[in-house]
Amino acid sequence: MQDPLPQSMTVVEITEFGAPEVLETRQRPVPRPGPDDLLVRVAAAGVNRPDVMQRQGGYPPPPGASDIPGLELAGTVVGIGDGVSDWAVGDAVCALVAGGAYAEYALVPAPQALPVPAGLDAVSAAALPETMFTVWSNLFQRARLQAGEVALIHGGSSGIGTTAIQLAKAFGATVLTTVGNDEKAAACLELGAAAAINYRQQDFVEAVQAFTGNTGVDVVLDMVGGAYLERNLSLLKPEGRLAIIALIGGARADIDLLKLLVRRLTVTGSTLRPRSVAEKGAIAQALRDRVWPLIAAGQVRPVIHATFPLAEAAAAHRVMEASTHIGKLVLVT
Repeated sequence: MQDPLPQSMTVVEITEFGAPEVLETRQRPVPRPGPDDLLVRVAAAGVNRPDVMQRQGGYPPPPGASDIPGLELAGTVVGIGDGVSDWAVGDAVCALVAGGAYAEYALVPAPQALPVPAGLDAVSAAALPETMFTVWSNLFQRARLQAGEVALIHGGSSGIGTTAIQLAKAFGATVLTTVGNDEKAAACLELGAAAAINYRQQDFVEAVQAFTGNTGVDVVLDMVGGAYLERNLSLLKPEGRLAIIALIGGARADIDLLKLLVRRLTVTGSTLRPRSVAEKGAIAQALRDRVWPLIAAGQVRPVIHATFPLAEAAAAHRVMEASTHIGKLVLVT
């Protein structure tokens, strides 16, 4: 017989906007699933830069989402809504959520859940959803990266970067990436990048042009935004695509629109959190069909830098903000 669910659970709350110290553990009632939800006993939750932005007050949860931080998790299904037919109590899942992962239990819209890939534990599985959903929807769906093309991935040692390098390589693209030090460069080369450019020592535009013989790249995946926009566009081949997924370097920039017209360039981008459950569910299905077999085969793997107990979420945020990590940071309940 299944053990009854507890009435309360430990969560990490943002007690006020500010430094990592504002993250504190609290007790809250265990939520109950709606008709289309799973209730998951969280074993591990990924830490992402949007969590830091939410803690600082710059990335509020969308209407109806939990105010508890955390956008991805892995664990065991312990409850299902009346309208759910594809999952059962006891299933091991990982999932993208709009909030609520920094907790012992979390609600997951059923279409956004995926099975834990064969051979992975909960910590590794918790590091998958946010980066996989982001990279697949932007690099492959929006930027249409194809086999034989050349992609520039900024921030190659980040969770997004380590995922993007591996997926692009697995699907037949040549990958160039930017990093902040030699250790990160070595890690990216090991993951399959053809070149890792230390942007602190080299101008990445010059380095990319030297590598490509001044032909440039087909796709750029960028999280810097305004500060890199003109330089990213200068590297694109005719019909090239720039996908922007974050704005670390600012949200505004001036560009020469004539370059877009003459070279038929595409500038696109997206954020995941506000998108509908149906849209996220469609991405989840694509991942299950196209990417999960690569993970099960060992061709693609999450890169875990460090794990922290749930109660030490503030320490994980400090590491995230220091940008010294390679790969993902994960909280363990």
